[in-house]
Amino acid sequence: MTGLVIKNTGSWVTVRLDDGETVNCRMRGVLRLKGLRCTNPVAVGDVVDIEEHSGDSPVVADIQPRKNYIIRRASNLSKEFQIIAANLDQAVLVATIFNPETSTTFIDRFLATAEAYQVPAVLVFNKIDLLITEESRQYLDELKVMYENIGYRVITMSATTGENADALRAMLAGKVSLLSGNSGVGKSSIINLLVPEAHVRVGDVSHTHHKGMHTTTFSELLDLPGGGAIIDTPGVKAFGTIDFERTEVAHYFPEIFRISDNCRFNNCTHTHEPGCAVLQAVESGEIAYSRFMSYLSILDEDPDNKYRKPF
Repeated sequence: MTGLVIKNTGSWVTVRLDDGETVNCRMRGVLRLKGLRCTNPVAVGDVVDIEEHSGDSPVVADIQPRKNYIIRRASNLSKEFQIIAANLDQAVLVATIFNPETSTTFIDRFLATAEAYQVPAVLVFNKIDLLITEESRQYLDELKVMYENIGYRVITMSATTGENADALRAMLAGKVSLLSGNSGVGKSSIINLLVPEAHVRVGDVSHTHHKGMHTTTFSELLDLPGGGAIIDTPGVKAFGTIDFERTEVAHYFPEIFRISDNCRFNNCTHTHEPGCAVLQAVESGEIAYSRFMSYLSILDEDPDNKYRKPF
């Protein structure tokens, strides 16, 4: 039998069969061996083959080929990776600029990973109802313009007031979308707005550290009332990239990749070389400084990738 993985708790996966029935399954040991570097060889969104065993739980025997997936480094020092979700139409990053603040480095690492694995990405800035100062509203506008100029779809909204919720619904309709972000950015509130019967528990933001506290502890696919589905995932504190070739990192920053055609050297790393069009564009403001620093931070993750920083 084949089915779609709709929940992964780490110990068990829930599979929706072709007839709509759901079953809880164990994973065959060989799958764990195949995914030795992977903390979860089976991900939500996977289409899997399962086998029944008399007197025992069904077993996930094999994973059918994925059209795409999103991964992140399991921890800052780990060489293992985690598959966040598979077979996606788009990846939606929920971010906030206040309570808590999502760093542009986190945003850029997520977007670069989506580019690397050929998943269209969308940015959703939530909690705009909390932006009561002119400075905070201006900062949001600047981020929106910057990412839209690069080519990303950006939605600003409030899950609390419902402002711009219809724009989000329209963007999600008929698609399978990953919903990701830092803890505390309001993913659970957005899900409850979109799928009221889900009754996802909403967490608080630490008043001491201004960071979100985990409420979702496993990944789950939720069907949307108007068609399509969202894959809810636990909030993450950091987004570590893995297995990026140094020469390809610039490809995952669209504006850097476009301008790199004008560099003097074909193998330019955009870190120190003379005649580097990218460094010139950063200096002139054509490429945002925050984006360039995010690019450098990915280069700096691999201890074997040594270079001289330009600033």
